[in-house]
Amino acid sequence: MPSKKENAGCGCASIPLSLIVVLLGVGYWGFTQLDRLNIGKFLPDNLSKVLPNSQQPTTANLPLAPVAPAPVANSPLPQVIPTPTPTTNPQLPPSPVTSNAPKQSPSPAATIIPKQSPSPQNAWEKKQIRGIYLSRYQVTNNASEETIRQRVRYYRSQGFNTIIHGVWGNGCTMYDSEVMQQTFGFKSCPNEFQKEWLNWLIDEAHQQGMQVHAYFEKGIKIDKNSPIFDLAIAKRWIVPGVDRTYPGVEHYVLDVEIPEVANLFKKISVEFVQKYPTIDAVQWDDYLGYHAELPGKVDRTTSLTNFVLQMRTDMKKVNPKVSFDLCHHNPYWGKRYFAADWENWQVDRAFIQIYNDANFAQELEYAENYAGVAISDKQFHRLKALIDNPKIKSVLVFPSSGKPEETAGASVKFR
Repeated sequence: MPSKKENAGCGCASIPLSLIVVLLGVGYWGFTQLDRLNIGKFLPDNLSKVLPNSQQPTTANLPLAPVAPAPVANSPLPQVIPTPTPTTNPQLPPSPVTSNAPKQSPSPAATIIPKQSPSPQNAWEKKQIRGIYLSRYQVTNNASEETIRQRVRYYRSQGFNTIIHGVWGNGCTMYDSEVMQQTFGFKSCPNEFQKEWLNWLIDEAHQQGMQVHAYFEKGIKIDKNSPIFDLAIAKRWIVPGVDRTYPGVEHYVLDVEIPEVANLFKKISVEFVQKYPTIDAVQWDDYLGYHAELPGKVDRTTSLTNFVLQMRTDMKKVNPKVSFDLCHHNPYWGKRYFAADWENWQVDRAFIQIYNDANFAQELEYAENYAGVAISDKQFHRLKALIDNPKIKSVLVFPSSGKPEETAGASVKFR
């Protein structure tokens, strides 16, 4: 008798093959059309997320910024990181500074603070010498040390950097001189100066960053009020005639062709720069000359040049640092009318006098070629143009009024 067997499978063998094929086709079509049929809404959330082509809710249909892929560790290839296209012009960073030095964090102590540049000099301050003349009696008489020092500081406050002070004039010194004592029997001009007045002046000026130039006022000329006038007449030291270079003033000229006269000036020059070794300069003026209208029409040009050269040489031997300066007429007028061929005197600095305002333009052309110009307080209307002229290296002011402090103050208004 045959045994009865049970089905071990699902019973699919009894289903027609054609039906199975139809069911598989329909199933595949339905699976691929789930997105259109929106069947995902009937499915659990976690399942809808894994379905292909399922849309996720977004805030707006905006393009997404590209995401840079994570760099691959130890990759032999360069890592390319895409960047978005900017919508505006990018701001370029400053170029890096290449340095082989190790980078260090800045410390407060190493911070560099830019220095403040000094105030620029104005045109007046750029002049090499801004000088004011003090005649031999304008500071010395009964002046205490404090008075002298205060006056120096005053001129400094008014913008001057040089004091040109008379130390000789009308045939005598404004200091105690052994040469004067030996020659004439008295030490100095009749004056009430204190013995140390010039030392105080020089010391205070140097403390203030100023210079002092010793002014040999009147040069080789004297008038009847000179303490040596009678002796000079008796010794025949005077050139015949009267020098009337300036109207209303009669001068008599000491003749340096006479050995005694020449030696007097040489000794005085040497004594002075030895007695005051820190003096910055000595300056002679246009009174170092012979007026052409003196009687006799004698040409003293060569003898005057020889005298000046010897005096300068003697002075430089004992004090080579001192400057030998001159404030005179222009070289043409000096030689033509005063026998002063000063371009051959080996002066260190020459300043051109322009006290005659009528010839100002012509004289200025000479001054531009030398150390500077000297004007009087009556010519302050010219001062601004002189200061603004870069060819004028220095400006000296002569107080013709005899009031140097007022002159110094007034000059400020014209700069």
